[in-house]
Amino acid sequence: MDDKLEQLEKRYDELQQKLADPAVVTDIAAYRDARKAIAEISALVTKYRELKHVRKGIADTREILSTLKGEHELRELAELELAELEAKLGGLENDLRLLLQPKDPNDEKNVFVEIRAGTGGDEASLFAAEIMRMYIRYAESKRWKVDITDANYSPVNGIKDATLQIEGQKVYSRLKFESGVHRVQRVPQTETQGRIHTSAITVAVLPEAEDIDIQISDKDLRVDTFCSSGPGGQSVNTTYSAVRITHLPSGVVVSCQDEKSQIKNRQKALKVLKARLYDIERQKREAELSATRKGMIGSGDRSEKIRTYNFPQDRVTDHRIGLTVHNLPSIMNGSLDVLIEPLISHFQAEKLKEAVEAK
Repeated sequence: MDDKLEQLEKRYDELQQKLADPAVVTDIAAYRDARKAIAEISALVTKYRELKHVRKGIADTREILSTLKGEHELRELAELELAELEAKLGGLENDLRLLLQPKDPNDEKNVFVEIRAGTGGDEASLFAAEIMRMYIRYAESKRWKVDITDANYSPVNGIKDATLQIEGQKVYSRLKFESGVHRVQRVPQTETQGRIHTSAITVAVLPEAEDIDIQISDKDLRVDTFCSSGPGGQSVNTTYSAVRITHLPSGVVVSCQDEKSQIKNRQKALKVLKARLYDIERQKREAELSATRKGMIGSGDRSEKIRTYNFPQDRVTDHRIGLTVHNLPSIMNGSLDVLIEPLISHFQAEKLKEAVEAK
């Protein structure tokens, strides 16, 4: 492990020197690539340098202890400091082992978030609309760019289904554990007797596929145009700007109507199509590698309930890790890190455990 970390530290210093080179500073692409490379290893290098500092502290403290024969008070202080340093050493070594684990190649990618109303009729569509707003507000808090590429509205101002395109730094790494069934328990607006109902929606988080990931031939596509629907300006219901694309070999259908331009809608629809096809292929590969992990690490499995939003009790429970948090209004307003951070930590620990057991 140390050899690899030494190489990374050397690479980090070389990149820092490169950034000071005027030829690189004036070359936008080279400067951006160097900054990106530094960002990818900076956490590792920082942690490794902290590890070396702690190791030196342990060595120095042991040397001091060897010289303290009868000075009980000083010796006690040195032993206490040594115990603290050794405890810190173990934690740093575990952190570095985790950071050195192979990363999910999709973590840096933008995503498409697909939200669909499930069981529960109008109440499910209303909850789907609230979940969509929740993700939009979370994205805004991270300064990510959000577009609603497609949405089918219900008669009660909910949504039957919708697709969000979210672009930003490490979007997939933050949202990949959101895929699954989200259940809500509350008294619906349409309920006259105050009874609590249970409804459900599904969420799928798909990493945006690059051209090198998925190749689509024009002969495999059927493209239909139609009038946009829902809220909008004068072009709604008057021009055939909305686009529906059917991928004939797989039967996957996508549509986009958020732009007034048919060309722009077609481009966005193709991005969604590529993301869905990429997700299908990835699920196949993951199923072949490990059937037990298909619903955990970004497989998009919708068959299991992952989270329950209980409004009467003001709590959210994530069933995968047994986490329960309160302040539901804040969560629905986009404060999702209280759920996302523990999920990331849990699955990182599981990944490290698997790696250790494999050795």
